[in-house]
Formats: sequence, structure tokens, C-alpha cells
Amino acid sequence: MFTGIITGVGRIAAVHDLGSSLQHGKRLTIEAPAGYLDDVGPGDSIALNGACMTVTTFDKASSTFEIDISAESLRLTAGLSTPGPINLEKALRAHDRLGGHIVSGHVDGLGEVTRFAQVGESWELRILAPTSLGKFLAYKGSITVNGVSLTVNSVADSDQGCELSINLIPHTVQNTALGSLAAGSRVNLEIDLIARYVERMLTAGTTLSKAAA
Repeated sequence: MFTGIITGVGRIAAVHDLGSSLQHGKRLTIEAPAGYLDDVGPGDSIALNGACMTVTTFDKASSTFEIDISAESLRLTAGLSTPGPINLEKALRAHDRLGGHIVSGHVDGLGEVTRFAQVGESWELRILAPTSLGKFLAYKGSITVNGVSLTVNSVADSDQGCELSINLIPHTVQNTALGSLAAGSRVNLEIDLIARYVERMLTAGTTLSKAAA
């Protein structure tokens, strides 16, 4: 579990193929901020741009660690296959503050940035989410974008999908990798956990009822 509060901005320093076919994944070498790995051990979970990954090896002296990512995870996420900046969050501990919202680290879909522009002292981020995720997005609801817990300011459904608007304060832009986004960027989206369960409670049994009818 995570909270969507980024604890460090790292960098994918190297990407190595784990095989020669499309069914093989990759091994990533991540550069973390100095001291970030002081309380990290093998097997610990760290979210990379919102996707929960397992630390396989690490070097505290150089503040680097490695993770293996499967072909399936690469297919369902964005920003994890090429070198560049990346949001990092260590797994939630029982005594930590829940500063954002409950995040599982499982990406539900990919969105596309349609606008990222400064408005006053803040920034407006607009994202076109898949139609299938539209029912989980609500005004003032929570959404995780590349691992960052954010509040939805507006939603608009269309034939192309569901466009949501988010306001980013300067602190968020300066302390996460979201500042590197631009129109056309793909982002990892995770819907609110509560919305996931509400949808299940409302639809459970409806398929069986229709089949019986």
C-alpha cells in the first residue's frame, strides 16, 4: 500500500533486456536521492510512477537499486521502459501519516495529457482517461497520476474518453516528475480504491441475473 505522496524523484539510469523476445521483460537500474535507500532492503516495495515494484538488488553507497519488470507490466504502464525522471514512493508503514489517499500501486489504465500549462502561480493538468475509467472519476474525488495523489477539479465525458482537469500547486511541480509532462505524454492512472469497491457492490450479480432472465 502507498499514499500517493512522492518521497523522492529518481531517474531510470539504465534499461536492460531480460530476453530477446516480446515476452521478456526488462531490468531497470534506478538512481535514487542520496540516503533514500538507508531503510530499504531486498524484497521491499517501491512504487515507480505509481506502479508497485520489488527491489531485487541495491547499493546504498551509490544510492541505486534494480527492479525486474515483466512484459505484461510494461504493456500496461507508461514511462518505465526508457531512461528519465521517475516518481518514487516507499511502501506505507502502519505508523505513517496517510497524507494522500489509499493507493495500491496497481495501474488501472493509461491516460494522455491534453494540456499542461501554467495558470497564475499553479499549473493546470488535463488528462484524457479511457472511457472505462470515466465512471470512477468524480468532482473533488481522488486520482493517482504517475504515483501522485491528486484531486479532480472537473470531469467531462466525450466519445474519446473522460477528460479530467487537475490543479497542481508549485510544490507538486517542483517535487515530483510531473513537471516534465507535456501535451501528448502518456501517464499511469489508478482510480480511488473506494470507487472500485462501490462499483463492484452496485454491479455484483447483475450479469447472472441477466443470464437467468
